[in-house]
Amino acid sequence: MQERLKELQMEAIEKVNAAQDLKELNDIRVAYLGKKGPITEVLRGMGKLSAEERPIMGALANEVREAITTKLTEKQEKLEAEEVQKKLATESIDVTLPGRPVKVGSHHPLTAVIEEIEDLFLGMGYTIAEGPEVEKDYYNFEALNLPKGHPARDMQDSFYITEEILLRTHTSPVQARTMEKHKGKGPVKIICPGKVYRRDSDDATHSHQFMQIEGLVIDENIRMSDLKGTLATFAKKMFGEDREIRLRPSFFPFTEPSVEMDISCFMCGGSGCNVCKKTGWIEILGAGMVHPNVLEMAGFDSKKYTGFAFGMGPERIAMLKYGIDDIRHFYTNDRRFVSQFNRV
Repeated sequence: MQERLKELQMEAIEKVNAAQDLKELNDIRVAYLGKKGPITEVLRGMGKLSAEERPIMGALANEVREAITTKLTEKQEKLEAEEVQKKLATESIDVTLPGRPVKVGSHHPLTAVIEEIEDLFLGMGYTIAEGPEVEKDYYNFEALNLPKGHPARDMQDSFYITEEILLRTHTSPVQARTMEKHKGKGPVKIICPGKVYRRDSDDATHSHQFMQIEGLVIDENIRMSDLKGTLATFAKKMFGEDREIRLRPSFFPFTEPSVEMDISCFMCGGSGCNVCKKTGWIEILGAGMVHPNVLEMAGFDSKKYTGFAFGMGPERIAMLKYGIDDIRHFYTNDRRFVSQFNRV
């Protein structure tokens, strides 16, 4: 048995030395060290040996295995190094060839507008707040002074999942949740960007899913003049320092008084054109002073705290800012459209 093991060792090493490639080397490994190899066959006969001979044969078998394994490893490293050298010789790089251009992705115009608005309000001391897109009816409506059966609910045709769960129709629920977390203590100063959903027919100016950015400020002695100053700063930073704003009375259940904000047309300067429909003004967003009922439901003392809120659609702002005529362009993933805004 000892002689047989030594013969197998010499035989295996000779074949390893003669191997020409890694596949042949692996075949040798399996043939001699595998479960069906000759070394294993020899070891199966150890049961016939005496108790004194078994340890000696076991030690010898381990030596033979180790010798073959070491030789295999050395040969493998040598063959691998030779393959690398062959590849380097046949795959040399011609550094004089022109480089291949790398296509860089474009900054989506909607993303650019959202980030620009976020940066503007972060610079004014606001923080960004987020909330779930699948929302409770309470936060989407009731906490915002829209109890069940309120006619204003019809203005926001909603995607209901159950009677109490729906896809949020605006980002105002984030404001309600944030006010609730403050437990009646100010100040609160946030903007809430995010997706919203309404049952609407998709066309050039409408979409069943779109973006909103809403803002909320609550503190002592917050006045309408604070809201007007904030909106004027926003308009000038987004559309140019010569922009003027106009506030028109409106109605929203969660603000009182409520206003719509227009900006002077940046195309004609207010003289009248197709963009502003010959009026000289373009409607941008809705805003108002937070309704006392909303403050009270969130735990704030409406006699001590006041606040203002505003909401805008980034798609509309991007369409005006970049002259985009169809809201569907934002969501069709057409590279021809996005590539126009490489410098945005």
